[in-house]
Amino acid sequence: MSLTNEEVQHIANLARMNLSEDELELYRKQLSAILDYFKQLEALDTDDIPPTANVSVDQNPLRVDQPDSSLSPEELLQNAPEKDDHLFRVPPIFE
Repeated sequence: MSLTNEEVQHIANLARMNLSEDELELYRKQLSAILDYFKQLEALDTDDIPPTANVSVDQNPLRVDQPDSSLSPEELLQNAPEKDDHLFRVPPIFE
């Protein structure tokens, strides 16, 4: 399917793009090629293929969320550049 320069210009206007004549011609060829690929896909027989929401056969393989031991406050703060008692000290955002 070959697009016209006017159609490509309309698409560019929708995308708020200003195209030069060279870009207009380049995008016309590229978009036309993409639409030709879609034409090829339309020719495939998909009548026996059920609609799917996910192409992956497996379900989402999540691990069980188990509580685990965590670090103590002292261990967490041991590499902090600055600390104040049991808190991280960071530079102020507002002065």
